Amino acid sequence: MRRREFMTLLGGAVAVWPVPLRAQHREEIRRVGILMGLEADDPEGASELKALKRAFQELGWVDGRNLQLEVSWSGGEPDRIQASARELVTLPCEVIIARSTPATAALIKETRTIPIVFSYVGDPIGSGFVQGFPRPGGNVTGFQVYEFSLAPKWLQLLMELAPSLRRVGLIHNPDTAPPGFLRALDELSPSLSIRLIRAPVHNAGDIDAAIAGLAREQDTGLMIMPDIFNDANHEQIAGLAAKYHLPTIYTHRFDDGLISYGPDLSDVLRRTAPYVDRILRGEKPGDLPVQAPTKYELVVNLKTARALGLTVPPSLIARADEVIE
Repeated sequence: MRRREFMTLLGGAVAVWPVPLRAQHREEIRRVGILMGLEADDPEGASELKALKRAFQELGWVDGRNLQLEVSWSGGEPDRIQASARELVTLPCEVIIARSTPATAALIKETRTIPIVFSYVGDPIGSGFVQGFPRPGGNVTGFQVYEFSLAPKWLQLLMELAPSLRRVGLIHNPDTAPPGFLRALDELSPSLSIRLIRAPVHNAGDIDAAIAGLAREQDTGLMIMPDIFNDANHEQIAGLAAKYHLPTIYTHRFDDGLISYGPDLSDVLRRTAPYVDRILRGEKPGDLPVQAPTKYELVVNLKTARALGLTVPPSLIARADEVIE
């Protein structure tokens, strides 16, 4: 074969070979939805999403490379949550993460086939999301965030920090709050020396009116019930608690809050990543057991306590996982 002919053939081969080689290395992009149920500018939500993305990266899933995360920030309003759920199902996503009880309920209403992995759900069986913890069945599984037995614990901690309280307002949105926590407090109420007052709220104006009304009487405190609506409006709630000098307990950490006891929500959301990974690799959500939190943390804010004129007992400081100065 002449040298010119050989070089022509070789040049043609070089031009053809890279095409299938590039195709072999092109990664398939998998689409995963996340229904946050918070506002896009919420710092807590941003922190949780960052932890989730890091967990995906540890499993080899990189957003923008082989994973496309469709994040919906729908706030804590039921109508917006339902609309966001419908949008994620329509895209469609291969798996959808739901960050709350209302988000999970909204997604189940839209689909019985797309796998759903929930977090921040208080009563997955009572809510009708799963058949049981070991084998949830259907297209839903995930991570329970609280047990109803925590409600008396929250009240106990608040009374330990502010023993002069005689009334505690229970801030909740009846449309989004799991009712089991209120029932647990109702059962406890007859044995208490303080009065528990249900304070239902549906919008920002209701929050202003409810807390202002509770503050009219002395020795009043607040318990912010686990509720996606309260999460979405936590800055307003914390600001009003400070304005009216109301000792307040939260069910998970807010840096500007007086005291909180509950799971690390960034960790709870992060733990959904391995389940999504397993589902993308072929496992069925109904075969993956529902899991409970692995750790609860007690956080006390001494700066907020001083502003309220409260002295934090040394025993409470000793038990705290974190003390904010």
